[in-house]
Amino acid sequence: MSTSKVVIVTGASQGIGAETVKAFRARGHRVVANARSIAPSDDRDLATVAGDIGDPETATRIVETALSRFGRIDTLVNNAGIFMAKPFTRYSAEDYAAVNRVNLDGFFHITQQAIARMEAQGSGHIVTITTTLVDQANSQVPSVLASLTKGGLNAATKSLAIEYAKTGIRVNAVSPGIIKSPMHAPETHASLAAFHPLGRMGEMSDIVDAILYLDGAPFVTGEILHVDGGQSAGH
Repeated sequence: MSTSKVVIVTGASQGIGAETVKAFRARGHRVVANARSIAPSDDRDLATVAGDIGDPETATRIVETALSRFGRIDTLVNNAGIFMAKPFTRYSAEDYAAVNRVNLDGFFHITQQAIARMEAQGSGHIVTITTTLVDQANSQVPSVLASLTKGGLNAATKSLAIEYAKTGIRVNAVSPGIIKSPMHAPETHASLAAFHPLGRMGEMSDIVDAILYLDGAPFVTGEILHVDGGQSAGH
């Protein structure tokens, strides 16, 4: 029996998403990678689906691609997300709509379709990337929309884990601190490092390793795994 899994990764064109795709492929797993704009792949075990994850039709195309190309869905990595730090009263209606569209609508449509397929198989794993700001608010990084949406995803992770515990489906989340990725300009790194008790930013590999751990941990479900340099513990 093949141990190769079929993994969907959203927000896969750069940063943590792109590194996650590489890591799963390096282990011989087949991957469906989605981003708003993502180049076609000549790797027969990597299918790319371009589209806005907030659109239900994109979710349908991702799932159909996984099934038509690879026949099943074993793991969904909900990595796509928008982070927007602003004082609360400065958020516009457009900001609110944009963050909800990606962080909540994007999670809802693809996760619902993936779980329906996993339930039919009797196995599967969902892992969602959230943020440690949910647990450790910081006046220097006002970001209520991140807490509103990603906090909801943390809660949904536990709720889904319990709802599907007896079906063979596990549901977990990774809650990062501030990670060295294309989201943060190099000149900001020194100041961002200071937010973490460990005194440094995280690497993209730290998050990828956490995703891989959860994906290979059959007795772990409903877990919010903080990979945040100690931020969630305090300061």
